[in-house]
Amino acid sequence: MRPVHERRTSVPGNLIRGALIGVVETIPGISGGTVALVVGIYQQLIGSASALIRWGLSLVRGRGDEARHYWEQVSWRLLIPLGIGMIAAVFTVAGPVADLVETYPEQMRSLFFGMVAASVLVPLLMVRDDVQYHRKTLGWRHLVLFIAGAVITFGILSLPGTTALEPHWYIVLPAAAIAVSALVLPGLSGSLILLTVGLYEPTLRAVEALDLGYLAVFLAGLALGAVVIVQLMKWLLDHHHAITLLILAGVMVGALRALWPYQNEVGALQPIGDAFGLNVVLALLGAAVVLVMIVLDRRMSRRVPQPVH
Repeated sequence: MRPVHERRTSVPGNLIRGALIGVVETIPGISGGTVALVVGIYQQLIGSASALIRWGLSLVRGRGDEARHYWEQVSWRLLIPLGIGMIAAVFTVAGPVADLVETYPEQMRSLFFGMVAASVLVPLLMVRDDVQYHRKTLGWRHLVLFIAGAVITFGILSLPGTTALEPHWYIVLPAAAIAVSALVLPGLSGSLILLTVGLYEPTLRAVEALDLGYLAVFLAGLALGAVVIVQLMKWLLDHHHAITLLILAGVMVGALRALWPYQNEVGALQPIGDAFGLNVVLALLGAAVVLVMIVLDRRMSRRVPQPVH
């Protein structure tokens, strides 16, 4: 067995956590998975999402007993308020956030850079707890995987920006399937993926204008991606817990490339500008907010043994 950090969550608290995830999902460079890690519900979220998907697949196959088994593993106390908070936040802040990021890109990236940098502590602390619980040590391969995650992510995010694509359904569907990775992969931003393929602003504007045709295709892509990616992450966390978290931490470090304050519209790095002092303050402020969340989470959470499936 391995420990799982299970936060003693409340329904109002889960509404707020969902709203936080919904807000950051509209911001290029920040992952909803990162927020889920910081507020202490990441593994619960993956477990419940995986059980929900398996429940649906069991129903389709006509396996009633198996479906009931998975249904009982879903934490509705977590998923329902989390989903309500996410949807409410996305439909409330999509337009204003898009405007804010476009109007003050350097300042917003500075704030988010500090937040994500501090968030790297979360998976690293989880690895430390896992190692202490099992009384094992980390080897050189763990360091190599951490560095590989950072270098590969940095390299991918350093590629030249892609020319904007027309939002046809056959473009939107796979883009949404890939973007949903951000909900379960800390360090990977769904909005950043959409920004890279030129669908960021069309998607936010579709949300703001309630373009049901666009949104239906986008949601279908999200569902398709979730079925594959959530199951993969559940298996990795169950069977390769410490290694998976170390790779995710490396991905988060590499993802800081996308949030470096000084870059142009296509992501090319620029010299440090005049507002360096303000940007440092904003980065420190963002880091302080996340560090407070981490401290509160670790004080309010408790370790609960859970069998590996």
